[in-house]
Amino acid sequence: MARVKLDLPKKFDFATDIQVCISSINYGGHLGNDSLLSLIHEARIRFLKNHGFTESNIGGVGIIMVDTVILYMSESFHGDILTFQVAVGAVSKMGCDFYFLVINKDTGKEVAHAKTGVVFFDYDARKVVSTPDRFRDLFENSHSV
Repeated sequence: MARVKLDLPKKFDFATDIQVCISSINYGGHLGNDSLLSLIHEARIRFLKNHGFTESNIGGVGIIMVDTVILYMSESFHGDILTFQVAVGAVSKMGCDFYFLVINKDTGKEVAHAKTGVVFFDYDARKVVSTPDRFRDLFENSHSV
């Protein structure tokens, strides 16, 4: 089976801790894949808030996710505190990638590597728009993979 590869940035500028709740545990007794994506979403929201943005207002426009890559490295269980390190890369004319390194805070084990690709989106006009200048100024040269 061919595996997806994901190169993470060498540097992450933001980190946030999120505890795994019981609602995130699947029938296998560990963190579910769908729940991990929800936690990644939460980490992205916290990252944006740290920079004065929301997902619906980045220089007057929002974002919409266009792709996701998640590589699972180890299990996580109810009560674990996960540290989500977040970086922005591949800033383009209309979007960017958010990269995530997820680490179990207690054990130091890597739980996942992830990337979500987004484009900037005008929800009123229902169309993709250019990357806002303020966002581009902050992140265009921040990380290379």
